[in-house]
Amino acid sequence: MMFADISDLSFQSACPEVEFIGLTCSALSRLGFVAENTIACVSVCRDEISQSLVEIINSRWGYTFNLSSLAGMLLTGRTGLLAAMHHAPNMDGKERYVFYAMPHIAIDEGGRIGACLRTGRQGESTACGALNIFLKEVAEGKVNPIIDFNDIELSLIRMKLLRMIPRGEIPGLFELTKIAQKAIQLDLELTLRDNIDITSSDYAVITGIQVHKPDGNYVWPVSCYSVVEGDKRELELE
Repeated sequence: MMFADISDLSFQSACPEVEFIGLTCSALSRLGFVAENTIACVSVCRDEISQSLVEIINSRWGYTFNLSSLAGMLLTGRTGLLAAMHHAPNMDGKERYVFYAMPHIAIDEGGRIGACLRTGRQGESTACGALNIFLKEVAEGKVNPIIDFNDIELSLIRMKLLRMIPRGEIPGLFELTKIAQKAIQLDLELTLRDNIDITSSDYAVITGIQVHKPDGNYVWPVSCYSVVEGDKRELELE
């Protein structure tokens, strides 16, 4: 499978969700990860149009541990991650975890980034809505860096993403979504590094961008790898 061309605004390399999850399951099964001995953990946006990916992962892995928040940001931290790990099967003296973590974005029939239609809603909508709110704040120079306890998740999104945007730059929604993907992967990898024992656990990290097109939902893969017996290797999705 061709992974994401970072300049591909049309998402031509994106793969239908069902196919993508099937490819990851096949690749991981060759490395000893199967539903019976693995816990799948998912961090995608809370948005209802993102839940199809969760349903597919759940159907293939048997159940999932939900790490999700707005924009798919990984905000559960060490406690949430450890909770997921402590729920993993331990059938042969080893625990196995697979992490699917990604933000989302829409593209309409005319190629407009961020535009989508929602069932039961009149008019056009935006995905990701949380990232779009943050983007408007950046464009207007009105980003509040203080935590609003009545809006915790968006407050944390502001804090995490603002430090990754070069000073004075205003990214488009596509660029901001790529930044969010990097932030999600970085948070996941740092938390894993500090809390996982690779002598007794194997794991896989699968990140990218969930893409909503008029004909269905896709995944635009960015980084897919496993760590087995302490050895990191790219997943062969074929």
